[in-house]
Order: sequence, then C-alpha cells, then structure tokens
Amino acid sequence: QVQLVESGGGFVQPGGSLRLSCAASGFTLDHYGIGWVRQAPGKEREGVSCISFSDGSRYYEDSVRGRFTISRDDATNTVYLQMNSLKPEDTAIYYCAADKADCGVEGTRWIFEVDAWGRGTQVTVSS
Repeated sequence: QVQLVESGGGFVQPGGSLRLSCAASGFTLDHYGIGWVRQAPGKEREGVSCISFSDGSRYYEDSVRGRFTISRDDATNTVYLQMNSLKPEDTAIYYCAADKADCGVEGTRWIFEVDAWGRGTQVTVSS
C-alpha cells in the first residue's frame, strides 16, 4: 500500500526557511515522480515542485523557482522540499504526492496525475 507522510511544516516569519519531508512507504522512489502540491484557503491546489524518478529532473512553479529546492534520498525513501526566503503568499497546506505521470508538464504547468496523497502539513508565513 502506497503511503506518504509529511513533516516539517510550521510557523515562520517572512524571509525565513523551512524544510518539508515526505517519507514514502509501500513503494520505492523509482516508481513515481514525487512532488509537492499546496492549497491555500479559498484557492485551488497548485503544483509547487516535482522530482522525476526516471531522470531526476525537477519542476518548479514560477513563484517558487530560485527559493525552493526539491531533493530525494533513495536510501531512506524520502523526498525533501527546502523552502527559503518564504513569503506570506506561501502560506498553505503542503501535500506530498506520488505522480504516476512522473512530473508530466502541460505547457509550463505540472499536471500532477496523483496516485497517492499525504495528509498534508501546514506552512504559515507571517510577521
């Protein structure tokens, strides 16, 4: 059974940093692209970043490129999202997602065809 468990969310002031972790079980990271999708109150889910299992390529949504870094550790079956220079507009619930399309992009946007979701972790950026 595919299971994803997020951790590392919290409260941080603007300009601060957080590192999210996504621990995967029931499968190995070489079967799915793994990404992070966020949802702010009253807004639709937004694909933030994804790392491909086939070639390790990385997708970043325009608003986070240069501030967020996604990485994976195959030895521990864990994917990380390092978030720096956080802004209030980054406030959202962040979900880890196993993408069967391996981070497929349509135009310039990750289309996240998700087979499994984590339960989410709250990130709040506020002064």
